[in-house]
Amino acid sequence: MPETFAYPLSDFYAHAKLPMPRIEVISADAVPEPYQSLLVHKNDMTPTLEAFHDSRIHLELVKKDHRGGFYFREVILRLDRDEKPVEFGANKLHIGIFSEEAQEQILLEQVPLGRILKECGVRHVTEAKFFLRVEPDELICRALELESPVTLYGRKAVISDHKGLVLSEIVEILPQSAVA
Repeated sequence: MPETFAYPLSDFYAHAKLPMPRIEVISADAVPEPYQSLLVHKNDMTPTLEAFHDSRIHLELVKKDHRGGFYFREVILRLDRDEKPVEFGANKLHIGIFSEEAQEQILLEQVPLGRILKECGVRHVTEAKFFLRVEPDELICRALELESPVTLYGRKAVISDHKGLVLSEIVEILPQSAVA
């Protein structure tokens, strides 16, 4: 895959025959605050964003696809209290590795993965592989309810189970409003 730092987001763009927005890999030190506190860590994004915003978060499904043993989804994470978008993400899940309970929750397409992992007791490690500077296109601007394009920041993370098997690859992009 040519743009591994942006995969699986790049996969959704390829399937939609859309050009990728400009995304560049940056060092963890180059991620400005408060994005740095929200992105540069080994925690799941859901509890990190919920703590930062002091609100639970739910998932809005944008697109999904099942291929082989993988479940791909493009999502917006929104605050329960006011529906404000706090993340745009693309996720590739190795669905068969998850417990039956976790699979059911994932396929309900309402609860963010971070909460599912916690509530289903899935032992795992989250590792940020790349930090990203993003110049959003129309799709990302629409998803994050941006009135005009502004530089955003995100990360590509890999979530593995306690045996080292990859559960999920995810690109997570945060809007400015999520850090204000």
